[in-house]
Order: sequence, then C-alpha cells, then structure tokens
Amino acid sequence: MAESLKRNYSKRIIFPPTKQQRFLFKAVKNLNLSWASFANKLEVHKRTLNDWRREEYSMPLDAVKRISKVAKVKIPKDIKTKEPFWYAYKGSKKGALAVYKKYGRYFGDPEYRKKKWYEWWEREGKYKSNIISAVKPIKKPDFSEKLAEFVGIILGDGSIGKKQISVTLHSEDDKEYGDFVIKLIKKLFNVYIGVHYKKDSKAISYNVSRTELIRFCTEKLGLKQGNKVKQQVDIPDWVKKDRQYSIACVRGLVDTDGCVFTHRYKVNGRFYGYKKLSFTSHSYPLRKSVFDILKYNGLNPRFVKTKEDIRLDSISDMQKYFKIFSSHNSKHLKRLKN
Repeated sequence: MAESLKRNYSKRIIFPPTKQQRFLFKAVKNLNLSWASFANKLEVHKRTLNDWRREEYSMPLDAVKRISKVAKVKIPKDIKTKEPFWYAYKGSKKGALAVYKKYGRYFGDPEYRKKKWYEWWEREGKYKSNIISAVKPIKKPDFSEKLAEFVGIILGDGSIGKKQISVTLHSEDDKEYGDFVIKLIKKLFNVYIGVHYKKDSKAISYNVSRTELIRFCTEKLGLKQGNKVKQQVDIPDWVKKDRQYSIACVRGLVDTDGCVFTHRYKVNGRFYGYKKLSFTSHSYPLRKSVFDILKYNGLNPRFVKTKEDIRLDSISDMQKYFKIFSSHNSKHLKRLKN
C-alpha cells in the first residue's frame, strides 16, 4: 500500500461485534500472509494491527477501504461511520492535536515517559509481583442454562488443553453458530476469543487462552482436560440434576456433534423421505446421559448398534425435540425446514 496508515485522521469505522475481527482474518487469508507481514504491508505496527484484530480500537475508514480493495474483502453493510476523535471531548481533541504538533506523535514526549517509568520502577515497581505474568481474572458466573449450554458445546466440539480452551466448527456451515458461541463465551466469562482459520481444512477454531478459565472449567464445572474419548467424559452431575440445565446442555451437544438428515426409502415404486436427528459421541457415558435426558423429556431415542449414534426416528419425536430443546445452530433449523 503506497500510503502509510500510521498517521491517519480519517473517519473511524465501527463494526458490529466480531465483524471487524472477521474482516481482518478474511483479508489475511485471501492475501496468504502472516500477521507480521500483513502489518508491514499496511505500514502499521503489529501491536496496532493486533488491537484492531482484538476489536480493542476502531479502524480508520481509509484503512478499511484499502484492505477491502487489496484483499478483495467486502465491507459489511451494517457498519457505522464516526468522525475522528468521536470518543473524546472537544478539549481533548484539541489537546491531542497540540501534542502531536509539538512532539510529532501522540501521548507526549516518549523520553519523558521513559524517565518517569524508570523512576517508578526504582521506587516501587521492582518490588511488586510480576504484573506481566500474573493470571488474568475472568468473570465467574453462577450455574445457569447458558453455562450448561456452554458445557454441552465443550463436551461436543470443544477441548480443554493446558493453556487453552477451543471450540472447532465448520468455517462455512457453522458460520452463524460461531457468532453465537463467541457471544455466549464473552457474556459468560468476559474474555477475548481468538479466531483461527485452519488452512488445510474448512475448519475454524475459537480459542480462549486463560489459565483461570481452564481452572474454572475443571474445578467448578466438572469438565476434564485432555482427550475426551480416552477419559470417557460425561455430563457433570450439577447439570443432570436440573431439568432445564440438562436440556440446555443437550442442545449444546446436538448443535455441535449432532446433525439433521433426511431418511429416504422406497415403497411400491414411490420414494418417501422424512427428517431424523443423529447425535454421535465416542464416549459411552456421554451417549447414555443424552439418551436418558431425551427419554425423560418424553422422546423415544434409540442406540444405533453399528455406530456410536443416538437417533430420533419419528416425525413426532423431531417435533418434540425442537419444541423442548430447540437449537441455536441455524444449520440444523435450515435442514429441518428444507
């Protein structure tokens, strides 16, 4: 890009939640660049790009237009345009411009800041605990239907590692559901969710790197780190003891590891078809719990002997399921209607 974006006073673009992040990920993917190379191409510091990616700050209109043109990424229609310094009072705007004229940059004289920082460090900073490596806090919600649904999502397409919690979905079929997952996790825990597109497949991972969240999931929620199949995981007791929690948890499980499909058959030369629902898991305790919860709510599930599936076969069961359990995955709802 011929013109630098470092000193940009253009209007600011306000994206709806998660869309600024998706806009940048799509651009990087289309250009086949690393984030560092992308920052160099934009002529901005990689920290600035990182802040845009985290949606910590809005982006300049010029930057959005240039990225859209070069990377061939459409700008969402539901964006809002704000004037420069829209977030500040008029006085602070004048002050910021005055500082820039004096020092050639914002936020004052860097040498002065450096001097004051060293003074603080010698006076008290070096005696404090390690601020940088300190565990970042999270919001710790009480038991609820939303939290139970999160448990179902993690037991389905989620994983808990030593340093990260991830949910992996189909990048195209589950795009709208991915937005739901991001909003749910942010609402529950107030954490940043990283989005990673896998180059070798149509998969997308939503990642949270928070030690405190891993501890909360394992100690408070009853989830387990590591391989879910080897450990033969199950729905936690606090979920199974509450009807509404168990319904929400099964919804999260089916929205991630379930599918709606059409069963077709032929009678007297005529073809017929109706919808069925399948839930797959390689953990027997988890399958058994889902079976029991469906049965308790008046449905007639069955185990498929040759596969690790639970099925709902009848039209009445399908109607009951979506009335009682519902779904937040538009993929399932679309397949049900088609």
